[in-house]
Amino acid sequence: MSTNITKKSQHLQEFKTEKMSVPALFFMSEDLLPEEQTFAQAEDIASNSDTFFHHTIAMPDVCSKPGRKNASGTTIVSEKYILPQVNDSDPNCGMRLLKTSFNEENLSTQDIDKLFQELVKVVPTKKFVGTTVPFDTVVDICRGGTSAIIKHLGITTKNELTNTQCGGNFFGREMTRQDIFDVIPKLYLHFAKYRLGIIGAAGNHFLDLMKVTNIVDIEAAQKLGVQKGQYLFMIHTGSGILGQYTMYTHTAKKREHLSQALMVTLGKLTFNSKKKDVYKKMQTAIEKHMLKDDSLLKYDGDGPDGELYMNARAAASNFGTANRAVITHNISEAIKKLFGRDPEMDLIYDLPHISITREEHFGKNVFVHRSNTSRAYGPSKMSHHPVYKETGEPAFIPSSMATDAYICVGTDRNAESFYSAPHGTGKGKNSNEEAISNKEELFSKMNSKGIKLYNAQSSIVINQDSARYKNIDRVIEGVEANGVAHVVAKMQPVAVLMY
Repeated sequence: MSTNITKKSQHLQEFKTEKMSVPALFFMSEDLLPEEQTFAQAEDIASNSDTFFHHTIAMPDVCSKPGRKNASGTTIVSEKYILPQVNDSDPNCGMRLLKTSFNEENLSTQDIDKLFQELVKVVPTKKFVGTTVPFDTVVDICRGGTSAIIKHLGITTKNELTNTQCGGNFFGREMTRQDIFDVIPKLYLHFAKYRLGIIGAAGNHFLDLMKVTNIVDIEAAQKLGVQKGQYLFMIHTGSGILGQYTMYTHTAKKREHLSQALMVTLGKLTFNSKKKDVYKKMQTAIEKHMLKDDSLLKYDGDGPDGELYMNARAAASNFGTANRAVITHNISEAIKKLFGRDPEMDLIYDLPHISITREEHFGKNVFVHRSNTSRAYGPSKMSHHPVYKETGEPAFIPSSMATDAYICVGTDRNAESFYSAPHGTGKGKNSNEEAISNKEELFSKMNSKGIKLYNAQSSIVINQDSARYKNIDRVIEGVEANGVAHVVAKMQPVAVLMY
C-alpha cells in the first residue's frame, strides 16, 4: 500500500489506488501512519463508486477495530447517502470539559483523593442501575434534548445548553412522543430509565480531573475562562444502552454480545412503529447486507429510510448528552456533600465524536459522517455563538490517562478535513516494549507521575497505558501545521476514574 501514498506536506499524506473512487487524506506525518489493515479498509470503503464526496479523511488516531467496516478516526462525506456502517455504533459517544472554582491553591491532594473515593460510588462505570428517571423523562430527553433532564433534576451547570453542540438537541426542534416511538422500540426506552449517570465499561471512557499546566494562547484562554493551575473535569462517555440498541436495530452490524443480540431481537419483535412500511424495507436491506451483500448499506439522504434512521440517531444522541449532564450534576452534588462548597460547574463544551450531520462544504449540502473525530468549526462557522464566534469551536485532544491533553479551538483553515479534528492520539503502530503488562505496574507507573487511578476493575485497563499510544506532542504538531485546530492550553491528568 505504501507505494500508493503521496506526500502532500510534512503532516499530510494522500492515499489513492486504482480501486478508489476518491482519495483518502491522512492528516499526519509519515511516522504516525497506521498499519496496513487500516489502509486496506480505506481502500475498500472508497471503492464504493458514486457514494463519496470529494475525498475521505483520516486523523492521527485512525485505527481499525474488530467488526467494523470502516476505520475509527475518519470523516466520510456523501452528497446523496447516509451510510450507517462507516460510523461506530455509538451515536454521540463524546466528551465534555468543565471549569470549576477549584485550583491547586484551594483543593489539596487529600481532598482530591477523598472526592474520587466518593465518585467511584457516585459515578459508576459498569453498573445496571445509575440515576433512575421516569419513562416520560426518557421520552422527553429523546424528543427535546438536555433541557428535559435539566428540568427533572434541577441541574444548575452553567452554560449547559449554550455550550453543548446543537444546544443539546440534535433534532434542532422538539419532536412529538410518537416521533420517538416511530423510530425506537419502547423496550429500549424502558431500559434507559435506569441508565443515566453511568460512564460505561467501554475501553477508554473516563472521568478525569485535569490541571491546566500551560496557557498557549492567552487571549483565547481568557475568552474560554481557562487559567493556569485551574482544575477541570473531562468526561468521556457513549450514549449507553439506548444508543447501542437503537443503532443495532437500524444498521447491518453483527451484535458483539449475546445480551445485545437478545435485546435487539426483542426490541424488533415488540416494535410498534407507525412507519412500519419504511421500517420493513430497511430491515430487508439490512438482512441482505448482513448475509449476502458486502457493499455499504445506504439510506437515501432525502428519503423516508434516511429520515427514519436520522431521527433514531438524533433521539439516541440526545440521551448521550443528557447522560454527561447527569454525571456532571452528580459530581457537583458529591462535592457539595463532601466539602460544603459549590464547585460552580461551568461547561466549556460538550461535543460528539461519533455523528452524522448535514453541512455545507465546497459549495454543496452534504452528509458528514464523523467516526471518532470531532467537529472543529472555525470562528466564521460559529457566528451564532456568543464566545466561539471569536475563538472557534472547542475541541479536546487527550491521549492516554497518564499523558498531557490539549484544549484546542477550530480554525477557518480546516476546510480540507471538513472541519474535523482528532479525538485523541490513537494507539501506536507497533506495541511498545515499555508498555506495562499488569495492573500493579500500571498503578505504580501512574503514581510515579503523580496521577491516581480509581476503580480500574477491568483487566484490559492496562491497554490505556501511555506507552501504547502515539506521542501527543507529535500529533499536536501536525494539528497546528494543518490548521486542523489551534492550541489554547495544555492540561495534565491528576485523578482518573475508569473501568
